[in-house]
Amino acid sequence: MGNDGKRGGAALADPGAEAGSEGREVPNALVDALERLIVGAVGMTALALSEAELPVDLTLPQWRVLVIVTESDGLRVGEIAGRVGVGLPSASRLIRRLEDRGLVTTERDESDRRATLVRATDQGRRVRTTLVRKRRRLIADALEATSEPLPASSVDVVVAIAKDFARFA
Repeated sequence: MGNDGKRGGAALADPGAEAGSEGREVPNALVDALERLIVGAVGMTALALSEAELPVDLTLPQWRVLVIVTESDGLRVGEIAGRVGVGLPSASRLIRRLEDRGLVTTERDESDRRATLVRATDQGRRVRTTLVRKRRRLIADALEATSEPLPASSVDVVVAIAKDFARFA
């Protein structure tokens, strides 16, 4: 058995492996690699935010709110706060800044007048499209610059992991 933690095609847990949600042992090497991947992805997003020719400046938390809002046809402030992981006052400030920049609109929810709905504007959707295009180019450039070819199964593995991570999006 080599250093990769595998034997006969089944992954063996590292001695200090993390327990998964279903009690599965997750190899520390996998957690470490995914952590590096996520840190790199956040870095790529920050770079894309700074390099993309956007009509407005956005912080990473503002970008996160814009992504969440553009994926729906209207979300309540509380739903946005929960998905971003902030309290209602912080979410309201983020939304207000995006509204001031013309990227989202807010209105009272007709089904519950106490709630506020947030929707992306056309400009907000254009900003998202521009930034995603820039980030995808950075990703493609990084993959094209790899020194060794990626295994053929890489796409299937990453797609499977992306499905598992989708609940955090």
